[in-house]
Amino acid sequence: MSTRHLLGGAVMSLAAATSALAQAPGNTLDTVQSRGSLAICTTGDYKPFTYQAAGSESFEGIDIELGRSLAKAIGVEARYVKTKWSDLMADFTAGKCDIAMGGISVTLERQKRAFFSAPYLVNGKAPIARCADKDRFATLDGIDKPNVTVIVNPGGTNERFVRGALKNAKIETFPDNRTIFDEVLAGRADLMVAESVEVKLQEKLRPGLCAIKPDEPLQYGEMGYLLPKGDVVFKAFVDQWLHLAKASGEFGKLFDANMK
Repeated sequence: MSTRHLLGGAVMSLAAATSALAQAPGNTLDTVQSRGSLAICTTGDYKPFTYQAAGSESFEGIDIELGRSLAKAIGVEARYVKTKWSDLMADFTAGKCDIAMGGISVTLERQKRAFFSAPYLVNGKAPIARCADKDRFATLDGIDKPNVTVIVNPGGTNERFVRGALKNAKIETFPDNRTIFDEVLAGRADLMVAESVEVKLQEKLRPGLCAIKPDEPLQYGEMGYLLPKGDVVFKAFVDQWLHLAKASGEFGKLFDANMK
């Protein structure tokens, strides 16, 4: 092949690449900066990560404050979009928000439809029950009995884990994740299985409930932030911001303050 043909092919390839870049949609980071706000999907029912009191329009929690930190790093305002666990992936992939935050467990099923940030917390599923039953429910075998009622919030990984791990126990759903632990405290359910960090906090908030071996969880898990699938630019920015938040001590301070 002649040099002329080689040069001609190179020029055509460069032109095609330039055209593709020109036609490619802007990344999320550019869109957010242009809009002036970062839309954050969050459930508002999951202390210590995201919580919205009944009748309130504001959110609080570790990931709510970190969402503001991320928005500030981008140079925009944070705007929170209310969702629920059963609708989380549908709302996110429909473009209702730029990022989803609030104690979201990293799963392979979710990762088929979205990117995740680097994990920011290693966690796992652990039971919480009335303190009198603490020894009774220390293992899955102890939990998985026909006379045991396990309560779950619908649509999330807690329900998925319980339905996969338990074959004999009675499983009941309860729609309000903000008050679900009161059902256990009142004796209308025997226990709940949730993330270890959550059961540790609920033990403090609701005397009479005891987290059961939260440092030896029933299942290994990680938490991260949901990001648009394929957007490597936005993921790189979020990952670097998260790294700096941890290295600077900002993340640790927010975590400790919300665990009280």
